[in-house]
Amino acid sequence: MKKNLVIMWIANFFVAASATMVLPFLSLYIDTFGEYSQDYIQRWSGFVFSITFLTALFFSPVWGRISDKHGYKRILMITGFGISFSIFLMGFVQSVEQLFFLRLLMGIVTGFIPTSIAFISSQSPKESAEKTLATLQTGTVSGALLGPLIGGLIVDMVGFQYTFIITSSFIAVAALLVTIFVKDHKREKKKSEKKFTRKEVFRQILESPLLLMTMILSLIIQVANFSIQPILALYVTQLGNGGNIALLAGLAFSVTGLGNLLATRRWGQLGDRIGYEKVLLFLLIIAAVFFIPQSFVSSLWQLILLRLFFGMALGGIIPCMTAYVRELSPASIHGEILGYNVSFRFLGNVIGPTLGGILSGFFGISSVFIITGSLFIVAAIFLWFTLKRVDDAEYSLST
Repeated sequence: MKKNLVIMWIANFFVAASATMVLPFLSLYIDTFGEYSQDYIQRWSGFVFSITFLTALFFSPVWGRISDKHGYKRILMITGFGISFSIFLMGFVQSVEQLFFLRLLMGIVTGFIPTSIAFISSQSPKESAEKTLATLQTGTVSGALLGPLIGGLIVDMVGFQYTFIITSSFIAVAALLVTIFVKDHKREKKKSEKKFTRKEVFRQILESPLLLMTMILSLIIQVANFSIQPILALYVTQLGNGGNIALLAGLAFSVTGLGNLLATRRWGQLGDRIGYEKVLLFLLIIAAVFFIPQSFVSSLWQLILLRLFFGMALGGIIPCMTAYVRELSPASIHGEILGYNVSFRFLGNVIGPTLGGILSGFFGISSVFIITGSLFIVAAIFLWFTLKRVDDAEYSLST
């Protein structure tokens, strides 16, 4: 188990770093294909960025179902080498349409990190599941933090084409590490264990109030978190006093990930002790407390400090929710259930930037923090009422 965790931590670091190495430069890459207007580049940048999440939304449950039947290692290998191959080909495209198609293809095989979470979750003892998942998340967060810096250095040195080739090599190394070193200890199925069809899995989610609410929370959280990301650099520009704006914008982005790193293991340990739902309720409220005031800052250091604390709250939410989904779902369909949970997150990744852009266009950037930050409070209220309703129902049955 420890060996698998170490290997998956390294692999997730490579995959997350490689993904963020490429994403910040997609619009610049599109600009190299021809003489295009800024509107054209911005529009296609949005299409190229979103299509991966949109296709991944539909395919995550499929990979989850296959991994439940045939083991996680095979899916990790398929998705790892699949992502590597699609990014490699991106270095040779000659039009934005070709890039769009490869990003769509990448979305189909984008399942490495979600599958790794399901894999480690399936091998973790229940009493330490969230702590283990939080440890795994530090690898993803560390990679995402360093990716833009590494990508920027490589682009400056060798150009866009070789950046894609080097990026694909990193992911291929991650997939190779999994192929050689990871041991997939298959869970022994009991003869009495129920086999679920896709329709029954879907019904299992709909008929479990807490499971369905957890997935809706995944959507709400990603919408709130991603709503500000495309326009954060503009907000930094408004607060800055000129000079080093790009560096300061990067700091405002990265400090949230730093907060993740500092706190995620501690939240994991607390969730294992007192219950995932209690920690999740607390973190949703704390996330709102540090997200909404970002609308009222008057200087850049205030924004950076609030985003650091927001990142510390956010760092416990994802592993806490993953562990909670695992607790609420039958063991034989953990992968597929987690796949649906990831689909809700990907849907939030698509809706969030669009909503943020619309709100900022009508009401200004500051309004995005207030309106979407309130979604964390709404999510906490929904979760509290759902927990209360389930507790009341269980009490009525017991009496």
